[in-house]
Amino acid sequence: MWPFSSRFEVLVEAKRKQREADISAAPKFNISEHGVFLKATASEIVAHIERGEWTASQVVAAYISRAALAHEMTNCITEVLFSEAQKQAQELDAEFASTKQLRGPLHGVPLNVLVDIAGVDSSIGFSGLLQKPATTDADASAGAIPIAKSNVPQTMLTFECCNPVFGRTVNPYNGNFTSGGSSGGEAALLAMDGSALGVGSDIGGSLRYPAVFCGIYSFKPSPLRVSYIGTSSPVKGFDGIIGVAGPMGRSIDDLEMFCQLTLGVQARSFGLAPIPFREPNMPEKLRFGYYTDFYIKASPAVKRAVLETVAALRNQGHECIEIEIPTPMEAFDIFVALTSGDGYQSLLSGVGSDPLDSSLLAIANGPNYPRFVRKFVAWALGFFFKDTQLSNAVYGSGTKPVREFWEWTARRDKYNMQFYDEVWNKHRLDGIIAPVLALPQVPTGSFRTLFSLAASGTLYNVVNSPTGCVPVTRVDASKDKLTDEWTETSTCSLVQKALYQGRKPIYDPIAMQGMPVGIQVVGRKWEDEKVLAMMRVVDDALGKNRGFGPGSWDAQQSS
Repeated sequence: MWPFSSRFEVLVEAKRKQREADISAAPKFNISEHGVFLKATASEIVAHIERGEWTASQVVAAYISRAALAHEMTNCITEVLFSEAQKQAQELDAEFASTKQLRGPLHGVPLNVLVDIAGVDSSIGFSGLLQKPATTDADASAGAIPIAKSNVPQTMLTFECCNPVFGRTVNPYNGNFTSGGSSGGEAALLAMDGSALGVGSDIGGSLRYPAVFCGIYSFKPSPLRVSYIGTSSPVKGFDGIIGVAGPMGRSIDDLEMFCQLTLGVQARSFGLAPIPFREPNMPEKLRFGYYTDFYIKASPAVKRAVLETVAALRNQGHECIEIEIPTPMEAFDIFVALTSGDGYQSLLSGVGSDPLDSSLLAIANGPNYPRFVRKFVAWALGFFFKDTQLSNAVYGSGTKPVREFWEWTARRDKYNMQFYDEVWNKHRLDGIIAPVLALPQVPTGSFRTLFSLAASGTLYNVVNSPTGCVPVTRVDASKDKLTDEWTETSTCSLVQKALYQGRKPIYDPIAMQGMPVGIQVVGRKWEDEKVLAMMRVVDDALGKNRGFGPGSWDAQQSS
């Protein structure tokens, strides 16, 4: 090594070398030997083990071999736990052979996690947290076997997945596109059947953007339903927007199984609502609201996904009415204002002397400009470019005195009341069908100019709604091409023009051909179990043969 290498370079090189050595020791993936295990959901894995048909060791061997392949293609893993997982699987097998009893409901399920594991780094892309392993352990009482920790973006506040320590995670269907963030490594791993179940977090869409980009399922619970203890976060103590922990998986069965085990379980989180999993009382006929456009017009592929979902629900006898979200950018203004209360100083403090990822340039620099500069830029965006949404976001992103922060908190609470009155109560809805983003996929390196797209996801963090993602279809260049409806709008925002207009619009259905397109199913606060049930209604209505779930990545590659 060059004798004048920085501490950052020394740490990163050592970490990456160890990671690659650990991954190279995994058994080579063999479809004839391992494929049968990868086509099973987490709940099916447990059933096979309980019947004595499979062993935990067989299952773990299959998934770590596939995880190694997924990492080779997407760069999704940060901490390799293969050796430990194999030992734990052997212990479970010996215990089951002796007792004929499962250790827990997740006995033998290969798991990818973002939560702390004793003795393992939780660096979240900061070199300053390398070689500082967590001292607390993930709860293993349910019998799941952690096989890896996966990549996240620097600071965990972008919908891409890149940091200077571990590099960029790309989409498993096309490496020119992002896997999403913050749980992008986890989504890529699950999409390629490199894990059977994942646990991530969501404060601004982090469980949802990766899910729709990678064609998997995810669930963002209501705040205070699932313990957040041990979840990695660059900002401790912030509750202007409440972060939640939730599952990612390849089926709704697996999400529901996770929620049955975790909802309302106090553990060390004494602030949780003492509400265990409850079977929802579902009406035979559900009433859904839906919309396709947020503040930015949805792309043809995303619009089609929403409308195909609505048509499928109507065919099953459910009622679907088109709705409008009240003052949609008010929610994004609130999100930006609260998360930037200290000018993102706490968020960025972990960066230290590390290189700053390009996706964070706006977050890092914008709030630090003097108020009069931000005010001028905001005015210019509104006056010259007629982009009031971006204008408001720029102006609201600076450091705030305590009183102003409290005022934004009050605006948050007022908007919550408005949303419930004008959406849930006015229309008497059971649920909402909505886009997660205007685009079905996002090219790598685009977040720094497209960050305001996140408004359609952060809305449901602001109003505390439980939300689940369901994959619907895939981009079809023949069906999803741009028409005059998208290309001839002269009064749209700067971001919308970049998406659909000009010589090289960002939305490109030819480049995105065959990539997943998903939607989010939204419910009222505390009605988490009902959202899971509505996700199942949506999934069943769309049909099981649309090409998602365990084994779907292999099937798509061979089609």
